[in-house]
Amino acid sequence: MSTNSTGSYRFFQKLYPLSLLAQLISKRATGCLRVFTDIACWHIYLEEGKLTYASCSDKLLERLDNQLQKLSQKIPTLLNVNRTQIRLMLDTKTENQPSQTDYLAICWLVNQNYINSAQAAILIEELAKEVLLSFLTLKQGNYEFERETFWDELPKFCYLDLRTLVEECQKQLQQQHAQQLTFTLQQRSPQTKSFPTPTKASIAAEQPSSLATDLDVPEDDDESLYLPPSNKSLYTVACIDDSPTVLHSIRSFLDENTFAVVAIKDPIKALMEILRSKPDLILLDVEMPNLDGYELCSLLRRHSNFKNTPIIMVTGRTGFLDKAKAKMVRASGYLTKPFTQSDLLKIVWKHLK
Repeated sequence: MSTNSTGSYRFFQKLYPLSLLAQLISKRATGCLRVFTDIACWHIYLEEGKLTYASCSDKLLERLDNQLQKLSQKIPTLLNVNRTQIRLMLDTKTENQPSQTDYLAICWLVNQNYINSAQAAILIEELAKEVLLSFLTLKQGNYEFERETFWDELPKFCYLDLRTLVEECQKQLQQQHAQQLTFTLQQRSPQTKSFPTPTKASIAAEQPSSLATDLDVPEDDDESLYLPPSNKSLYTVACIDDSPTVLHSIRSFLDENTFAVVAIKDPIKALMEILRSKPDLILLDVEMPNLDGYELCSLLRRHSNFKNTPIIMVTGRTGFLDKAKAKMVRASGYLTKPFTQSDLLKIVWKHLK
């Protein structure tokens, strides 16, 4: 990750929030991801890939105050909190702690017995969701990753699963886009009594492009879109999977008159087998012993013979971060287990065309 000085943030670059988070999770990173834009600064603190806190300089006090009000309905002691004192704490910023004062306020609440550690963890999770919602929509800015911070000296109240939080936020953003699209359709057709229900395709067209949606397999039910071209020839498809059942299914799903299937069980030997067979398309299992699919995909992309060969990741994982990670290693597509013959043929013909 780049580590820029604060003076270089004037020239922003294109940001891929999902890729940044996926990389940090896969490396089980410990430290702080700082992301700077022209309007705010985001701080995401991690320990061994787990989220310990997330903050944004924009609306810092408003965000904390709103969450404290919600919690006060369940925690009576919060009704006695001196909000003016908390505001003063948040407004007091030092050179080394520019936007982490909200976390210091939470530590203060625990020390004063207004909330306990478990309640602090709930508060931190709710704040993190708000921060991640705004972070995931970023399009440009600059970032750095700091491995050693003053954060190490502070108490930790929770270690949150960042993958789960991001997926929850992504679903919420998709729902918001669907609602916005429905409202837009209504505004454009004020005299129409009924309006079309937004589809996944229409939502994707309206919402900002993301690393996750780039890898989604189309859900069009028109099989004719995925039939082989009229001038068909024999295609070689390499399947790398440690499961004999999956390999057998793929072999049976692909017509032997059109496809020559090369089944490879051992990921360590896969590179040599692929060099020998020179496939037109590669189906690559993600979770394999000794060498996972992401690592193997990255290795294949470094070889001049396979820079442009379609590589489809095959996995039971459907999370946004998994798809972002596939994008990072330049995978061409994503096929989710269990899959039908129709699912397989759709994505195969999509990329062979």
